[in-house]
Amino acid sequence: MSKHVAASRITAPQIRSRKGGDKIVCLTAYTAPVAALLDPHTDLLLVGDSLGMVIHGLPSTVGVTLDMMILHGQAVMRGSSRALVVVDLPFGTYEADPATAYRSAVRVMQETGCQAVKIEACAGAAEIIAFLVGRGIPVIGHVGLRPQAANVDGGFKAKGRTDTERQAVLAEARAADQAGAFAIVIEGVAASLADEITNAVGAPTIGIGASPRCDGQILVTDDMLGLFDWTPKFVRRYGDMRALIAEAAAAYAADVRNGRFPAQAELYAFKPPAS
Repeated sequence: MSKHVAASRITAPQIRSRKGGDKIVCLTAYTAPVAALLDPHTDLLLVGDSLGMVIHGLPSTVGVTLDMMILHGQAVMRGSSRALVVVDLPFGTYEADPATAYRSAVRVMQETGCQAVKIEACAGAAEIIAFLVGRGIPVIGHVGLRPQAANVDGGFKAKGRTDTERQAVLAEARAADQAGAFAIVIEGVAASLADEITNAVGAPTIGIGASPRCDGQILVTDDMLGLFDWTPKFVRRYGDMRALIAEAAAAYAADVRNGRFPAQAELYAFKPPAS
């Protein structure tokens, strides 16, 4: 039996049942090797559209396509066997209407084998979530700072700093919950608002720049590992992989230029054919 059979993985109902219980550990993954390293330690792996910026060097997530998400989703599924794998629906693939969202989600799930999709809050998001859930597609909602809306917002800006914004974000979270989202990502909001949302919804909340009282936490793995010079305020670096990679590359370059690599141990010896 394939290790990717859904029954062998954490399921969406199991994640939902963690509301108010054991914290849900989530990280992003975009490749098979990294997914394999993270899988034993996480409950949920998100193939986020952040891959556009992290892997492909795009200025925002807006340029990410469904084909890109599927390619990376397939890789993460190959590399993992335990964690629930969720794939973002990228900009322009779900907002128009529920039928469009359904076609996009079906393609993602059929071609990757993932267990769920995630959508950002937008006009009609609750209707889209209900439509997908009613047709067998588990959905995570996403409220607060919405990376796909960076052009409208004028950049990546924290949300909920005014009473009007707070009420709008809270309403989006409640609507996603009532529509059937099995979890809700809360990004870039005041801790008090994240706490209010967590108390107001039945679905577990997953914070990123939100509050320790959320039911779980997620970070972009490459930020957490210190692969970039700059990271957002809410990121805690658990490693300095940028320095390690630079050091290793410099040592390799020096060995090549000085003729120290390859050495005898790295060479193949000629073996004459047996007479």
